[in-house]
Amino acid sequence: MSESVDLTSAAQLLRRGKALEWTTLLWNVVAVVVLARLAFLASSVSLVGFGLDSLIEIGASTVVLWELSGTGEARQRRALQLIGGAFVALAVYLTAQSTVALVTGHRAQPGIGGILWTGVTALVMFGLAFGKGRTGRALKNPVLETEGRVTFIDGLLACAVLLGITVDLTLGWWWADPIAGYVIVYYAVREVVHIFRG
Repeated sequence: MSESVDLTSAAQLLRRGKALEWTTLLWNVVAVVVLARLAFLASSVSLVGFGLDSLIEIGASTVVLWELSGTGEARQRRALQLIGGAFVALAVYLTAQSTVALVTGHRAQPGIGGILWTGVTALVMFGLAFGKGRTGRALKNPVLETEGRVTFIDGLLACAVLLGITVDLTLGWWWADPIAGYVIVYYAVREVVHIFRG
């Protein structure tokens, strides 16, 4: 009887995990389009970086959905490596972009749209991260747990970008935008270390 209840509970948790990943995936598909437009209008390094982070989040959600459809440590390890590799690419790109922006004195033109989008995104990502972490722990699934941390980082990055573009818009501190890009790099590198050190 208890085994049947456990199987039912595991099936429910698996459905919840997949629902959280599909929600993240769909949100980030929309985010890539919105952020591409906002980044183009504002010429913002941090918004470009956040859009690239959304692309990684799409990839990560796809990897987790793939992993949740199968089992085995080899599959989980491969899924984590794919997520880690995407973060390496993001860190390299944003380091170069932010450095060029600082050296050349590139000035973004942030607007209210970027502020609103990043604010709402932060709230959504924190909620999804909490659900993934809780579900991943209950399922004893390290990939879902790790992707929950990725989503939490996405929320933190939204806050960093929000702060950078708000300070730039209100105080004219043009350097806040590329500095927000470095914040994204820091979290990306930290996550890479965490993933590859196991």
